[in-house]
Formats: sequence, structure tokens, C-alpha cells
Amino acid sequence: MLGSATAQTVKLQTTEGDIRIALDAEKAPKTVANFIQYVKAGHYNGVVFHRVIDGFMIQSGGYDRKLNDRPAKSPHPRPTKAPIPLESHNGLTNVRGSIAMARTNHPHSASSQFFINVADNRPLDGEPDNPATGYAVFGQVIEGMEVVDKIRMAEVAPYDVHQHLPVKAIVINKALIEPTPK
Repeated sequence: MLGSATAQTVKLQTTEGDIRIALDAEKAPKTVANFIQYVKAGHYNGVVFHRVIDGFMIQSGGYDRKLNDRPAKSPHPRPTKAPIPLESHNGLTNVRGSIAMARTNHPHSASSQFFINVADNRPLDGEPDNPATGYAVFGQVIEGMEVVDKIRMAEVAPYDVHQHLPVKAIVINKALIEPTPK
């Protein structure tokens, strides 16, 4: 799936275990650069999986344990950067284990939130003749799908604006860039 045998990897150390993700900067350069900037800034440290839908995806990147919007109300604000251009038609697909950027209905609105597909979600790839559709895949889980599956099976309930919030907080304790193999 990935465009390079030496793809950069990120490890998400979660309360449920570690997830290693290989990033594809060849096919999604702006998206990978954006994600790496957030990892380096420590933005993902302490965020929760706030949207968990078994049979669909698990989403994180925007809220702390108290469900405060990370950029606006964090004790150590890490403001989100400007939204990035949509790179959805890059040859990577929303299949089980792929990681993609979350966004609003506006195609060029992705910033810090991301999701991991827990099933094949090819409709999220968008319409072939419309580049303003789809969700940009930028990597693949290479270790820790059992952790992803544990998260997707979490008991969820609606709370405030969150319709699929895990009852017990599932936290990314730390996101780390791993050394690139030589």
C-alpha cells in the first residue's frame, strides 16, 4: 500500500496499547507533513479517541480527557494550524487499518483530527471524477491492529455533542516519530 519501503513511522502509545503507523509522504506529502508537525509539537499527547464506531472507524486528535477542544482550552494550548488541501485522490484507499484525515463538509478543512478505518470504507475515497470529495488516506497501521480492534469494541454512549464517545476514556498518552530505517 505504501509508496516507499522506508516510510516514516509514528507510534501512538495509548491506554490500550501501542499502534505503529507507516506514513506515505510520497502519495500524501502535505497530509503527512501536517501530521508530523502535530506529532512533533506534542499536540496528540493526552488526546482521547472521541468518536468510536465499530464497523467504521476510530477518531482522535481534537479533545483532551475532559473533552476540552485541544487547541482552545488546553492548559498548554497547541493551536491547530491552518487547514490543509485535500489529498484524497492519491491512490491510497480507506481500507481496514488505513489512517485518514477527518474534516468538515468543506473539502479543504482537515487540520489535526484523524481516524483509523476499522473496516473497508471505500465510499470515503470519494467520487472518481470529483477531486473535492473523499477523505485523504496518508498511512497504514503496521503493528497494533489488535489495539485498534480493542478500541473499536469499547462501550460508547452519547455525551454532549459526541454521539459515539467511549464510556471509559481511551487516551493517546504519547505520539512519537520513530527513527527511519537506514
